[in-house]
Amino acid sequence: MFPIRDHNPSGRTPYVVYALMILNIGIFFSYWSILDDGYKISMFFYDWALTPRAISEGQQLHGLLTSMFLHGGFMHLAGNMLFLWIFGDNMEDEMGHIGFLIFYLAAGLGAGLAQFAADSTSTVPMVGASGAIAGVMGGYLLLFPKARVDILVIIIIIFRIFTVPAWLMLGLWFGLQLFNGLSFDSSGGGVAHWAHAGGFIAGAILTLPLWIKRGGSRFWSATQGHPPHPEARYRLSKSTVPTVRRDGPQSSEDDTTEKRSPWGSQKPNAATPPIKSTIPTVRRRK
Repeated sequence: MFPIRDHNPSGRTPYVVYALMILNIGIFFSYWSILDDGYKISMFFYDWALTPRAISEGQQLHGLLTSMFLHGGFMHLAGNMLFLWIFGDNMEDEMGHIGFLIFYLAAGLGAGLAQFAADSTSTVPMVGASGAIAGVMGGYLLLFPKARVDILVIIIIIFRIFTVPAWLMLGLWFGLQLFNGLSFDSSGGGVAHWAHAGGFIAGAILTLPLWIKRGGSRFWSATQGHPPHPEARYRLSKSTVPTVRRDGPQSSEDDTTEKRSPWGSQKPNAATPPIKSTIPTVRRRK
């Protein structure tokens, strides 16, 4: 299960998201040629990845920053860029270009510190942007809990797309990171679950000032937890494809459903925007 798009258009061009994607892709292909050379790639990651043991000894502190621009394989990179593309534009829209860049880097640092705190003696280098992207997801959950997200579910050979509220998809993702972090040994290789969980929490905390500035719970009440885009609405129907309804007079039939909290069920006319790998022994933020 993974998201493929959200129904939440942004009001400005996400230049920082574009720049981060280009930077991550460019850096990845700069060392593409040595991915199959175990010795060379290990030395490269040793120099630039986040290694908890080195950090605890006061060495390679730059790895806290540089590690979030490295990836262990093409699918690792592609998955992270997809998540950044889906959720990053709306956060940049809300925070502004410079504000979002600072937020992204701070969430990435928080994710790295969380993984370091989970096992400060590990000698396994950690790479990946998903700690910072998890922060973007944590902030997105706070601002748009009922934004609609299309997820692709694959069961053997069956492919099916479902549309679910953001709080469900992101809440399940965060819960899975906590469960895996508690269930698996953090000293080995694989996915850095504590970096994901730490980045998610850091992103939510860093978004709190903006949420409070927007009115806190009153912001949720005003939007019913949906993205505040009155220029386009959707009417839920039996069809899997929503029908666009432009602003204008509404029939009394449209207003019969009671209001609920942003975490509850959705009103029929609630504002919802239009649809808009791996190297052995390397811990990756997937």
